[in-house]
Amino acid sequence: MNPFLEKYNGYLAGVMQWDDLSALWQRIREQHDKAWYVYAVGDSVPEQVATQSQLFKFMDSMDELLRREHEQDYCGIVYVDDVTNPALVKIYDPNNLGVVCGFSENPPLPGWVMSLNPPVDLERAFPPAANRKRWWQKIFS
Repeated sequence: MNPFLEKYNGYLAGVMQWDDLSALWQRIREQHDKAWYVYAVGDSVPEQVATQSQLFKFMDSMDELLRREHEQDYCGIVYVDDVTNPALVKIYDPNNLGVVCGFSENPPLPGWVMSLNPPVDLERAFPPAANRKRWWQKIFS
């Protein structure tokens, strides 16, 4: 299996508290030897890792966006494969959550993914369910 998809589909811990999110950003900042891909799902899959400046700007901007638009006193929409040594971070868009936590046959795609492995096009890897396509096609046939 593709290393990115293996991490993406593997166990991920929820970053539940805002302080935990701050700690995650700090851990990533301190790991100077790691090169991160920053992927906005729906945009082109990045072929190059982010520069340190781009990575830090992304984390700062994302932190601001999440705290402003996720109107909860907890985080709960960021998931990480390993809180002490992260290699993959899923960040859900606060304005498109669907069923993020709990069990779902077709969970929504995250808005953004940070990964040490080169990402793949998630919209291609996880296309909408066939019954949703059929429903959509019936409307316009």
